[in-house]
Amino acid sequence: MLVQNDRLATIRNALPKEGLFADKDWLISPDAFPISEKFGDELEHLGHRLFVFQRACNQLYQLSARGKQPEWIAKYLDAGKPKELVEFSRRKEIRDDLPRIIRPDLILTDEGYTIAEIDSVPGGIGLTGWLNQTYSGFSPEIIGGADGMIDGFHSVLPRCGDIVISQEAATYQPEMEWMTVQLRDRHCDCEWRVVPAENYEPQEGRDVYRFFELFDLPNIPNIDNLLRANAEGRLRITPPIKPYLEEKMWFALFWLKPLREFWRRELGEKYFLKLREVIPYTWLLDPTPLPQHAVIPRLELHDWREAARFSQKERDLLLKVSGFSPLGWGSRGVALGADLPHHEWEKRIEHALTNFAAQPTILQQFHKGSLFEHAYWDSGGSAAPSGDAKQSVAPPPDFNIEQETARSTLKTLKGRVRLCPYYFVEEERVKMRGALTTIVPADKKLIHGMRDGIMVPTRISES
Repeated sequence: MLVQNDRLATIRNALPKEGLFADKDWLISPDAFPISEKFGDELEHLGHRLFVFQRACNQLYQLSARGKQPEWIAKYLDAGKPKELVEFSRRKEIRDDLPRIIRPDLILTDEGYTIAEIDSVPGGIGLTGWLNQTYSGFSPEIIGGADGMIDGFHSVLPRCGDIVISQEAATYQPEMEWMTVQLRDRHCDCEWRVVPAENYEPQEGRDVYRFFELFDLPNIPNIDNLLRANAEGRLRITPPIKPYLEEKMWFALFWLKPLREFWRRELGEKYFLKLREVIPYTWLLDPTPLPQHAVIPRLELHDWREAARFSQKERDLLLKVSGFSPLGWGSRGVALGADLPHHEWEKRIEHALTNFAAQPTILQQFHKGSLFEHAYWDSGGSAAPSGDAKQSVAPPPDFNIEQETARSTLKTLKGRVRLCPYYFVEEERVKMRGALTTIVPADKKLIHGMRDGIMVPTRISES
């Protein structure tokens, strides 16, 4: 096992010359994030539960579209989408297609964990693969092992294929370039490519991993050729072109009482109850007037505009753009009500209600993350990560690994954790191939990759 002083140089030397995220940075830690064996088993089981949940979502929408479930379900899920895209998503040729990669964002809490959301087009696939490969040399029991993410992604495009990335998602291109190099090294009889979506021409038999959101289709001139090839069965696209599956409102539909028996039947009693423990209660900000005797569950409101008068304590709620929007990418469309001035909260509630038909918004219970301590390298002598004093990943042109290693010291970050397991659907079997942990300073309420945050793989603790 390498001594601590060697690890920083090892990690630095392993970093691809082109980087992994364009213009992104994070703190380097000497160790993977440890979780218990019991929690690791829970994460393994969660993957299949979420696969069954997504399959049930797909079925519920299609039953609603065909009039075999209430029509308001499909109406909610189709809100704001172009008619042509809605029609394509209902084609029988892709009826059973589901995402081949499932990545939930888990917030670790005092009670266990909660699922903030399920990412439809997840970043971090190549990054997690690189972290797993790099840290496996000195950190035992990495979830997925050194090559798990690479083998998992190979199952998504087993016959070679193209990773098609839009300009909107260009930040993630370097990590996918890294992934294609690993695939070629392990499966040299095949070729995988990373290609820009804006001028992509599909080739028969070359399946596509879609690394662009569906709101971005107007910016992709040749998208009709790709959709036609998919509809004619000449290639497969994953995630499938189904905007209804990419809505955050599914968590609200999961909690609606009129749909309870559907979820019980399709998920099974055990999975239904397990998911109720970890899916946060969620509401759709639907401005439709209620009957005079009705109230919004748990909030005891008769009209959503009453929520605009909530106190700061009552505003411990997340406002989220539901899906089909540039604001749905990353955390741009998320706001914590308790952090907003009252006038801003009131303004956002009114905007959500006014624009519901074109851009649905959800309201979700906020679960505060627990605090954890984790080591990171600091080269500036500061007590906590701030400014440029930290040891970040992207080095300047004149960076000297030996000098930087010599003056770096280990510090401890006390922060909150988002854990992202990557599940790959491999011939109806769901396997967890890696898990990315992000740790951000304790004063950050919303957890995502940032300069002041640590990103590491996850390992099963031996103790």
